[in-house]
Amino acid sequence: MEGMEQWRNEAKQWLQQGIEYAHQIPPTQLYAAAAVLLLTTLFFLIIRLFKRTKSSTIVLTGLTGSGKTVLFYQLRDGSSHQGTVTSMEPNEGTFILHSESSKKGKIKPVHLVDVPGHSRLRPKLDEFLPQAAGIVFVVDALEFLPNLRGVSEYLYDILTKASVVKRKVPVLICCNKADKVTAHSKEFIRKQLEKEIDKLRVSRSGISEADVANEFTLGIPGEAFSFSHCSNKVTIAESSGLTGEISQVEQFIREHVRP
Repeated sequence: MEGMEQWRNEAKQWLQQGIEYAHQIPPTQLYAAAAVLLLTTLFFLIIRLFKRTKSSTIVLTGLTGSGKTVLFYQLRDGSSHQGTVTSMEPNEGTFILHSESSKKGKIKPVHLVDVPGHSRLRPKLDEFLPQAAGIVFVVDALEFLPNLRGVSEYLYDILTKASVVKRKVPVLICCNKADKVTAHSKEFIRKQLEKEIDKLRVSRSGISEADVANEFTLGIPGEAFSFSHCSNKVTIAESSGLTGEISQVEQFIREHVRP
């Protein structure tokens, strides 16, 4: 008890000395010091908030059968998990890319979401787009032409969503199964998609606004549609989920999810 009482007396003495010292400082210096402290605190709070809100989410999407889930496994495990995989629920995980697992230094984990491509399950996409740092839109380069209309409509819907346009979310059109001999090239796929989206743009512009679900329009009036007209960056690449040739996908992810 005596030790506690002594400590209290010393604390009171220190406090009194501090008050007396503060009274000796001119008010203008006190105000200046308080302002500097406040500004410094606000600066660090803003920096921390910015770092927290920087997204690490990459969304994989596309029609059913395009190879999204195989790509997910390749990115996570370095394995295709033995061929075709069809998912009816989103595959979701936060991990270091398999190709970077042996690297040293600071590597930021990626939050990867594989959204099912079935038309009935596509509304799930809206749950993840507001947090997306990038979108990988997977296209089956082998069976591209039979699915051209469906692929174009789905891609059109994504590119006209407010959550994509306003935040200028980058999109990678990933032409998967490029290892197959009869697979279409990425340039052919790009040109066909631009032509088909141009047709969709014209047909949908003729529908009354009440019947149109899209939040934004695409392209420049009077000009043929090109992906370069999009407010967000749209690029195209090739991959093979089965053989593990996914370097262009990994490069896209690392461009938009940085440490």
